[in-house]
Amino acid sequence: MRNTAFFLAGLVLLLLQANTFRVLGWVHVPGLVPSIVLPLIIFMGVHEYSLARGAGVAFLLGYATDLVGVAPVGLYTFTYVALFAMARAASVRLAAQTTMMQVVLVLGFTLVQDIMLLVLVAIFGGNPWVPRQLYPMVLPHVLATAAIAPLVFRGAEWLHNATSSGARMDAGGGRA
Repeated sequence: MRNTAFFLAGLVLLLLQANTFRVLGWVHVPGLVPSIVLPLIIFMGVHEYSLARGAGVAFLLGYATDLVGVAPVGLYTFTYVALFAMARAASVRLAAQTTMMQVVLVLGFTLVQDIMLLVLVAIFGGNPWVPRQLYPMVLPHVLATAAIAPLVFRGAEWLHNATSSGARMDAGGGRA
């Protein structure tokens, strides 16, 4: 139930992300559009979701991002699953309880994702000039995604609590 809820929330965030460019079109800063789905994946990794289920949700959201965007199929699929696994590994050491820590976590993971994307496009892309044209967009993208992270974390926390209480009521209601 929880994984389905997070997948559906991710699809809603992906649609919001796809239309964010229209809203921010009047701002002429390349790369300023945030990745709204990425904080949700970081949230799932930091809050110690099942590795298989969380990676599955990250895979489906990455594949949906590949289909909605103009990126080669598999690029975001790979990076989202890799970032979920890294966030899961980092959750042993880090706790995303405060807003500042959420911003720092998403800032770092977005930077890692952007570097991974540039490297993968440089290796597998046909045009060697594409990464050179994309790297100036990294900093605005990282800052925009980190700025939106507390809102996504707050929504994900609400969804996490809503699906937890429903699971506890079902489990408690079944036992008499």
